[in-house]
Amino acid sequence: MITNQRKIQPDHPTRIHLECLHHLSHSKWAYSYDKDVFHLRVRTKRGDVDRAFALTGDKYDWKSFHHEHPMRKVASDRFFDYWQAGVTPDHRRFSYAFRFHAGQETVWLTETGVYTEEPDAPDGFFDQPYVHVIDMFDPPAWAKSAVFYQIMPDRFANGDPDNDPEETSEWGDTPTRESFFGGDLQGIISKLDYLADLGITALYLTPIFEAPTNHKYDTLNYKKVDPHFGDLELLKQLVQEAHAKGIRVVLDAVFNHIGADSPQFQDVVKHGKQSKYANWFHIHSFPVEVREDRPNYDAFGFFPQMPKLNTANPETREYLLDIAEYWLKEIGMDGWRLDVANEIDHTFWREFRKRIKAINPEAYIIGEVWTDSLRWLDGDQFDSVMNYPLSDRLLEYLGDESLNADTFAAYIGHLLMRYPQQANEVMFNLLASHDTARLLTQLGGDKRKLKLAAAFLFTFTGTPCIFYGDEIGLEGEGDPDCRKCMLWEEEQQDRDLLLSYRELIRLRHQHPALSTGEFGFLRAREDERAFIYERFDKEEHLTVWMNPSGQTVRLSLKLEGQWRDALTGQPADSAKGLAQGLVQVELAPYGYAILKKA
Repeated sequence: MITNQRKIQPDHPTRIHLECLHHLSHSKWAYSYDKDVFHLRVRTKRGDVDRAFALTGDKYDWKSFHHEHPMRKVASDRFFDYWQAGVTPDHRRFSYAFRFHAGQETVWLTETGVYTEEPDAPDGFFDQPYVHVIDMFDPPAWAKSAVFYQIMPDRFANGDPDNDPEETSEWGDTPTRESFFGGDLQGIISKLDYLADLGITALYLTPIFEAPTNHKYDTLNYKKVDPHFGDLELLKQLVQEAHAKGIRVVLDAVFNHIGADSPQFQDVVKHGKQSKYANWFHIHSFPVEVREDRPNYDAFGFFPQMPKLNTANPETREYLLDIAEYWLKEIGMDGWRLDVANEIDHTFWREFRKRIKAINPEAYIIGEVWTDSLRWLDGDQFDSVMNYPLSDRLLEYLGDESLNADTFAAYIGHLLMRYPQQANEVMFNLLASHDTARLLTQLGGDKRKLKLAAAFLFTFTGTPCIFYGDEIGLEGEGDPDCRKCMLWEEEQQDRDLLLSYRELIRLRHQHPALSTGEFGFLRAREDERAFIYERFDKEEHLTVWMNPSGQTVRLSLKLEGQWRDALTGQPADSAKGLAQGLVQVELAPYGYAILKKA
């Protein structure tokens, strides 16, 4: 029973927009961040609230165990501010409410409503009955600090011409959808020193299992390395030599569909309803017709050569899960990237995670999902997804001079508030892939913009990934043009661009705050294109200054302490008659600066 308080009535005027207050006691709003800290988030109207507090305590003895936690405004989007606090409960359980201040006004939010007078705690408060560590979403810690490099084996390096397909094109020729260039696992092994020197600590390889095409997304045999790439022993060698250099290896699992020439699907084509594999697929009618217009079975898109697998069928499910387990056990790889993951049932992925994590709890599971992915990131399916929404927003901003910094910051704030913090810390951040135009091409061939995009990638929260060749300036429109051969002759590479990538990757490795620290915008105005954000933890504090415009700009910001350029070590411009504590930075067109507090 709630007493001695006044619940706000519809006719009670308040400065705080009550209809914008929002919190749920689960999902991204209330979750275990680690074994000790529990995160609480709450939403208010943008610009409404000056201060917010989380009020927590033990429902069985509130008087002895209650606390007040100042909340930090961690993000804003177009309409809302988002506040967050970390709570360490006294007895692994707690009840809680929120208090908001706007000028002289104070309101409280509980599970039962909004109040202008302090509620009697903990009646009607939100409740976390018991915080179970086993339920915590706990992605692998190594992924937070990893720097990934995506490779299409056929296009990266040809290390063994003896296994080339019969009609192999000349390395570097213009690719078609049917081209083979002879790249293989031996080629990747031969370039591990290049990757280690670049600062790469993890590889994501597109499919390597037997398939008739150059991309290998139409699998014939999941337990056989494609002969054009090598064999099982060579794959083991690649993983072992990569591990020896501190580089992990993640393979591509294509479980949504299989090749139409696979033994299973061909058996259905031949025997129809009588095939023992008839229930492995989503067949609309018999006989099966592999036709180019619209096949009479479900497929990836409408591609007849990629019939969709029925993962709800127990035999199909077990077949695929056995494959996932087999490669982890056989070669000691470090995780799976899951192709077309959003078109496979959640029951399958929950079982997939259990089986994978039972073999290697540190295996990194990345789903290919191009939209909001919260339903897969609740701790029971994936560790991460490919963060195309981030690349879309960043590249849109770099390409559209009419957008302002406040709009961009709102984009980023909205994306960060989609997921729990530990999900953001291992979000698979990429700016281009085999499914998009090349990064430099998307940026109109402007190398300055590419360097700026890379600087954002390596100083933003999440796990950065480079698509092979972007670091040396490869260009190309969409498939097949984006899948050109890697250029290995130094005179054909953009060595200045390569140096920039090495420098940024080195900086990320040197400063853990860039991988696991907090993130927040410090300056992002409606009348400017340039912006400033910070990354910080208990040990270090960095600020990143970016100018996505064609004009030189001079930005200033009040910062405590002494600051140095993190790349050059030179002191920041904080003297020369500037106000006390004011740091000023001049940025060239599409330039950036990264400062570290001394």
